[in-house]
Amino acid sequence: MFQDATALAGSIRDGRTSASEAMQAAIDAAAREEALGAIAYLDTGMGVEAARRLDAERQGEPERFNARVFAGVPTLAKDLGGPFAGLPVAAGSRLFERRKSGLDSDLAGRFRDAGLVPFGLTTSPEFGLSLASEPAIGPLCRNPLDRNKTPGGSSGGAAAAVAAGIVAIAHATDAGGSIRVPAACCGLVGLKPGRGAMPAGPFFGNHLGGIASEMAVTRSVRDAAAIFEALEGPARGPFADAPSAAPPERPLRIGVLTDTGAAYPTTADRVQAVEDAAKFLESRGHAIVALAWQDFAPLTDTSAKVFGNIIAANLAALIDGLALDDGKTEKMTQAFINRGRTMPAPELWKSLDAGVRVSHGLWSLFDKVDAIVTPMLSSAALPIGSFPSDHDDTELHLNRMTAFAPLAALANISGFPAITLPFGKDADGLPLPVQIVAPFSQEKLLLSLAATLEADERWQHPFSVAGLNA
Repeated sequence: MFQDATALAGSIRDGRTSASEAMQAAIDAAAREEALGAIAYLDTGMGVEAARRLDAERQGEPERFNARVFAGVPTLAKDLGGPFAGLPVAAGSRLFERRKSGLDSDLAGRFRDAGLVPFGLTTSPEFGLSLASEPAIGPLCRNPLDRNKTPGGSSGGAAAAVAAGIVAIAHATDAGGSIRVPAACCGLVGLKPGRGAMPAGPFFGNHLGGIASEMAVTRSVRDAAAIFEALEGPARGPFADAPSAAPPERPLRIGVLTDTGAAYPTTADRVQAVEDAAKFLESRGHAIVALAWQDFAPLTDTSAKVFGNIIAANLAALIDGLALDDGKTEKMTQAFINRGRTMPAPELWKSLDAGVRVSHGLWSLFDKVDAIVTPMLSSAALPIGSFPSDHDDTELHLNRMTAFAPLAALANISGFPAITLPFGKDADGLPLPVQIVAPFSQEKLLLSLAATLEADERWQHPFSVAGLNA
């Protein structure tokens, strides 16, 4: 049996298990895996009651129940983004007490409409400022594939929980690779939808000038496709809706980038995974077009600078707007806040303008290709402690993140959709992820290409899903 959320939903729908039994299995798994640090907050009572209501719906309103693609499947929300009613988001920070929100975001409401049952929050670094998930307030999140390594960030808790099988699918956000990097570290599928594809209302507070998006980390491409369909538009602002288009019914021109430059070298095994993915797609009738790092280097460098400035300005505005005591935050967070406070308005404007030019520059590459395959990470998941937050050098911190995921922020700054999935394993048994980027509205093209690669079965999840019998 395929170990994913679709399989668990099918088991519940067919009566082989119940939503309540699936929830109890997830709660038990969360308790067993407490040392993993994937979960920052649990409300088991919320989960049990919501699962009970869905079991009652299955009996009393079967048509309504069966219309929910993930009816009865337990899930976890991220401790950043949302909010999900009843789950007290603290953004991994001492600044906020865990006070329960009474409101769902539009996206959270669609999670529930799809039948997903949230019962907790996953670990995130403070304000999502890292590609590791080690907030000072705890817990320190570890990679279930190698507990001495990070699961990535900032949706590291989500990825760790899904990879470990505590849940089969989890909410995640992505402003600088925060869906894709953890998915890549943990052997998962991570789709960052394009700008405007996902709802962000009614609060619109996590858009960060359009670079952020929300969706999920999943164990399969079919789960990613199903949750994308359940969540996508109409977004009702603040950007124009970007409805997904059907992929072209013709052989595609696949751009392939294997070189990430001398400043951000990628290990040979991860380069080989990209080359293998290209050859596999070519064997399926697609044409391969080699691309050069010189076309990406200025876009990548600009993206990192724009990301840093937007994050800093946003944090400063948030802290000062709410009159919060930033002295309670981690040293790195304080440094970004100070960077935002002292940033001249023309510098921020130049960054926003540069972001538009990044998008235009990436568009020009799509004049000759339909999609681009690249490395997702430059190396395997890094050891715990590789992204310390006890210093105030924001440029060093940003450089460390760019060196680990050189092509992550490019999709955020440009707004284009991107997906990552594992395509093999390295000598240590860790995933070899690849990334595919496509133009606006081409999420279904990405999902189609990802499904083609996934079908070669080069990666198998080592842990089963709680509540799903093998």
